[in-house]
Amino acid sequence: MKKLEDYVTSIPDFPEPGIIFRDVTTILQDPDGLKLAVDQLRDMVRDLDYDLVVGPESRGFIFGVPVAYSEKKGFVPVRKKGKLPREVISEDYELEYGTATIEIHKDAIKPGQKVVIVDDLIATGGTTQAIIRLIERLGGEVVKVCFVMELAGLKGREKLEGYDIESAIIYEGK
Repeated sequence: MKKLEDYVTSIPDFPEPGIIFRDVTTILQDPDGLKLAVDQLRDMVRDLDYDLVVGPESRGFIFGVPVAYSEKKGFVPVRKKGKLPREVISEDYELEYGTATIEIHKDAIKPGQKVVIVDDLIATGGTTQAIIRLIERLGGEVVKVCFVMELAGLKGREKLEGYDIESAIIYEGK
């Protein structure tokens, strides 16, 4: 039986020399890889007390929705600025070259609700840190953050200190 990392395609020297790009789309393309990824994410939350799954655009949707569906939880999308139709709150965060803004509907999370964040990748942790700030501003409690892959060399966990973080695959490099 293949391991989840066997479904990841590694592309050397992309987007620049010395970087190994870990392509999650090859997990998605293979029915066994997709099932394995979703099952591992479900295992991370199986005995956890929580109300909602939150996932960022776009791969957080891909992995978060099947987890929410199979665990009988609601799903809350976090989107890029200007994509949500109702009243939102926003959070800016740092990118490698500049900043970005994400948003969540103002009524998506009720005070006291327990939330699990699901995404495909943790690298520097900036996006996840911004999502946590949005959830907490709405009165939600982040009880776990789950990733398919982690690039440990970029030290994203350090930005998320104090939160329960779990990754299905951990790559030591960048």
